[in-house]
Amino acid sequence: MTVAARRRAAATPLLTATGRCQVMGIVNVTPDSFSDGGACLEADRAIEHGLRLAADGADLVDVGGESTRPGARRVPVEVELGRVLPVVRGLAAAGVVVSIDTMRARVAEAAAAAGATVVNDVSGGLADPAMARCVAHLGTPYVVMHWRAHSERMHAHARYGDVVADVVAELALRLDRLTAAGVNLDRIVVDPGIGFAKTAAQSWHLLRRLEELAALGRPILVGASRKSLLAEVVTSGTGGTPSERDAATAAVSAIVAMRGASCVRVHDVAASAVAVRTAAAMAPTSRDRQGEPG
Repeated sequence: MTVAARRRAAATPLLTATGRCQVMGIVNVTPDSFSDGGACLEADRAIEHGLRLAADGADLVDVGGESTRPGARRVPVEVELGRVLPVVRGLAAAGVVVSIDTMRARVAEAAAAAGATVVNDVSGGLADPAMARCVAHLGTPYVVMHWRAHSERMHAHARYGDVVADVVAELALRLDRLTAAGVNLDRIVVDPGIGFAKTAAQSWHLLRRLEELAALGRPILVGASRKSLLAEVVTSGTGGTPSERDAATAAVSAIVAMRGASCVRVHDVAASAVAVRTAAAMAPTSRDRQGEPG
């Protein structure tokens, strides 16, 4: 089996709702991401970081060249391409399963040519009308996040009746429109968009009621890592720095894994890799259900 074939095979568990929850490590090739902006802006450092995440237990590594933190402004496509392509190539050449975190079809296509085998689009195809055709052609797993607006103005859109019901309905509409445009439903993963056009309280509601997203019939990815909603459970009193939220992130990883998430997207891979494996060990087996000793 070629390296490319192994990477495609390794990406397949993202598309199943059974088995151990996958861990997606984050490589931000940006100067302004909320948690680690500037830490991996140089390609060599970003590749080194991605390899370290893989060694820590990441099933795949998500490479992004455009910050989507609250208030972030978009960067030109040429800047995004220049940031991510050397990193995608380096990690893919080393045998790492690479996801490209982008809202642009041009970047997704170029990253796939460089070795990425998953497209993670926080806009769910809304930011670029060409994205649906692009991923339909690529045939890669496609992560579709719930999204209402770009980062500069997303908080103005955090208005819901029932946030869980509204997110499910809006994601269902995205699935319909994406499949109508040629995207294979069986290749789609959904993401409720924790923190995107949502208050902390609304994000907690989504996490508490994650099982309701199962109505969409697609695997679920959760990205809560280091986000501000976790500040209220950090014992420092102020919520600390983003990296001080890693313990809370790992706790969320374990909980959502037990509630059916297929993947968690995290900065601290080592802790969440243990968390999802612990959740898998805690899951009832067929023997448990039959009352037999495990």
